Amino acid sequence: MTTTCVEVRGWAGTVTMAGTVFTVVTAEMLPVGLLTPMSESLHVTEGTAGLALTATGVTSAVAAPLLPLVLGRRDRRAVLGGLMVLLAASAFAAATTSSFLVLMVARVSMGISIGGVWLFTVSLARRVVPEHAAGPATSLIFSGIGVASVLGIPAGAYVGELAGWRWAFVGVGLIALALAVALSIYLPSLPPERSVQLHDVREVLKLTPVRQGLVLVALIVTGHFAAYTYVRPLLEPHVAPSLIGAFLLAYGLAGVVGNFLTGALRPHRALTAIAAGIALTALAMPTIGATAAGALVVLVIWGLAYGGTTVSTQAWTREAAPSAPESSSALLVGVFNGSIALGAFTGGQVADHFGTATVTWLPAVLATAALVVLLANRSQRG
Repeated sequence: MTTTCVEVRGWAGTVTMAGTVFTVVTAEMLPVGLLTPMSESLHVTEGTAGLALTATGVTSAVAAPLLPLVLGRRDRRAVLGGLMVLLAASAFAAATTSSFLVLMVARVSMGISIGGVWLFTVSLARRVVPEHAAGPATSLIFSGIGVASVLGIPAGAYVGELAGWRWAFVGVGLIALALAVALSIYLPSLPPERSVQLHDVREVLKLTPVRQGLVLVALIVTGHFAAYTYVRPLLEPHVAPSLIGAFLLAYGLAGVVGNFLTGALRPHRALTAIAAGIALTALAMPTIGATAAGALVVLVIWGLAYGGTTVSTQAWTREAAPSAPESSSALLVGVFNGSIALGAFTGGQVADHFGTATVTWLPAVLATAALVVLLANRSQRG
């Protein structure tokens, strides 16, 4: 095989992995855009329906640091294919059940796939393309995470509006099966370069910048999802149901722009802008967001602010532990997904006990706390 053919196949594999990451993160986020119809169909409150997001987040948080230890030296190509088949089976189960308990079981198994795919793909790009292209290939896969975080939700909301929430899960399942086949075609054999040991994870956790980064992830992501999980119920008093998908799409497009804007900044500056933006939009939502036009403005600014969270936290982690990419990624993925779960759960409890409109104070408080951590931190300023 010529060098050109190898490079083309490498980029095809990279694009496939980016699509894989986009799909698993979209699967994780689906309940956000579908929360109201899911809760009505399964006869539970919106706060209880939000536990569907909590289940995947908790499972992903546990699975991410454990899977490298459990899987040892198994070929990562086969592992990724198996995880996508698991995602498809879980999505089909969620789409066909009338039981909230079965839905939760499906979301738990989906969380295993999400945690594993997110972790393994971000460390594999440099092994499937030539060395000079490793940076752009890794950025492409990272963009799959960021873009899914902001576009996957409106896509699911649109499908749910047109055909019902169950078809959104069916669509994810079909895409996951197609990607499992594509991974087997375009990826080379990828045995791990070395087995990750529990000791490696512990050593990375001893680094002060790593711990600071994980605290920032916990504060920003927990606060964001405490409110954003319930964005549909927040919008419904002020926005016609037929427009909610369009509003979420506007948020998503703003998030893509934010992903590129903050991606050009050093991590400390980027996260400072993100935390400030989330705190301000959270404070503005109850007042400015009380009209349809105001809600659209707040959503666009919110998307701009949050859009770069994934790439910025990953950049912080890479700077903090450049010699241990898989171990540091395992910690990041674990805390990130655990924070999604905690945010969804906390927001659900607040929504059920004090009303949905009150959830916006959570990101205001937690994002402000993140700003305090950033202002106190001097090791990664730039």
